[in-house]
Order: sequence, then structure tokens, then C-alpha cells
Amino acid sequence: MPVDVYLNVAVGGILTGLVYGLMALGLSVIFGVVRVVNFAHGEMMTIAMYIAVTLFSAFRLDPLVMLVPIAAVLFAFGYVLQAGLINRFITRPEHSQFLLLVAIAIIITNALLILFGPDSQNVQAAYAYDSFQVGPLIVDATKLYAGLTAVVVTTGLFAFFRFTRLGTAIRACADNYTGAMVVGLDVRRLYALTFGIGAACVGAAGCMLLLIFDVTPAVGPAYTLLAFVIVITGGLGSMPGALIGGVLIGLTEALAGLVFTPSAKSMFAFAILVLVLLFRPQGIMGKRAA
Repeated sequence: MPVDVYLNVAVGGILTGLVYGLMALGLSVIFGVVRVVNFAHGEMMTIAMYIAVTLFSAFRLDPLVMLVPIAAVLFAFGYVLQAGLINRFITRPEHSQFLLLVAIAIIITNALLILFGPDSQNVQAAYAYDSFQVGPLIVDATKLYAGLTAVVVTTGLFAFFRFTRLGTAIRACADNYTGAMVVGLDVRRLYALTFGIGAACVGAAGCMLLLIFDVTPAVGPAYTLLAFVIVITGGLGSMPGALIGGVLIGLTEALAGLVFTPSAKSMFAFAILVLVLLFRPQGIMGKRAA
């Protein structure tokens, strides 16, 4: 097979991986600060995808155009969920948190199934069949727009945590819960804001992935599992690790689908996870426990 084919598939995989990274980034942010594993992560993304489908069907609004409003809706949903329910489970045993988030995931999946049915849905943007040629590379327009948008959103998120007072306060809560309370930070409110930010990330990622993949209520658990594979590969709680893990998994899936068969993509993604756990259990960018 010509080398150009491999290059084209690799570029497409990297662009998709950037969106995967943004999706996993939301999970990593929530765990890194709140220390709660969001087992409803993929299900929350399907909410964003169905909102985008509905807006496109009714008003022909492009998912990328509606990315910010949809992310804001998911932010509000995540904030209310954390402030009203999950905060009460912060100090409870981990198995109680697990059962709570799994219950939320099941509720979301079945609610979407009732509202939209089991059939797959998608959007056909005006640029769905466009492409750009750069030398020997032919880059799909939808993947390019989605990947670049993911880079912009991720850069904004990094800047928020690094350069704003609110971002600094959230990082302080992640570093030292007791110390943050001692200096007077409203930790529960900051936790709710963090969960909202993580939900907004997955909402934005859902708008981008809708340009590439169809959506059904059943894909929520699959995306949750994929997000776990990415953050564990990159390093649980590491924001750069989530992005690197997403690109690695996206590239691996694309090349495995070309060389072998599309049904083998997940097998190779999990093979990467197994190798990382064997040789670097803390993940690519993770830190060893003291």
C-alpha cells in the first residue's frame, strides 16, 4: 500500500485523537480536582450530541457554531449535578460514588432512548464532503475543523487554569483540600465549577465528534470507557496526559483500522493501555504516588 495512504490515515487519526483528548480532558479535570470518577462521562456527551442533532434538524445550525451554547448548557448541568447531588457523596466511600454515577449514567441513557429512540442520527454539514490537499496529503474538512477547534478549546482551558485567579483557586483545591478550606476558599462551590468545566469540555467534544460519528443512546458507555482508556494511558489527573493519550489512541485506532480491520480498532487501543500499565503504571504523563 502506498505510503501516502498511511500518512493520510495517520493525519485523520491525529485530528480525531485531538477531539478524543478534549473529551478525556473533562474526565481528567474532574478527577484531578474533585477526586470523583465520573462514570457518566460518555452519557453526558451524548446529551450534547443530541442537542446538536436537534438544533441542526430544526434550524440547520452547525454543531461547531453551536459549540459554545451547548457547552454552556452542559456546564450548567454539571454544576447543578455536582452542587445538588455529588457534593453530598464527596466524603462517602468510593463504592457509593461509583453507584451514584453509574445510576446517573443509566438514567441518562434510558431518558435519551425514550426521547430519541434507538436509531443512529447524524448531521450533514455543508462541508461534510470537502477536503484540503497539502502536497500528498488529503485532509478531511470535518476532521480538520473538529481537530483545530479542539486545540483552541484545550488551549483556552489550559490558559484558564494557569493564568486566572479562579483557575488558581481550583488548582489549590486539587493540591490541598484542607489548606484550601483553611485559607477560606469555598471548596464545594469550586468543586461544582470544576465539574461544570469538565462537563463543558465533554459537551464541546460531543459537538465535534458528531461531525465524524453517528450518535445513539447506546454509545454513551462506549465513550465513557474510551475516556478511561485515554486518561489512564496519559496519566489520571494529568491534563497534558489526556491530550497526549487522546492523540495516541486516535492514531492507533486509525492505523489499526487500515492495516487490519475497523473492528480491530478497540483491540489495539486496549493493547496500548495494557502496555502502559505494564511499563508505566502511572501513565505517560502521570506522577508516581509518594
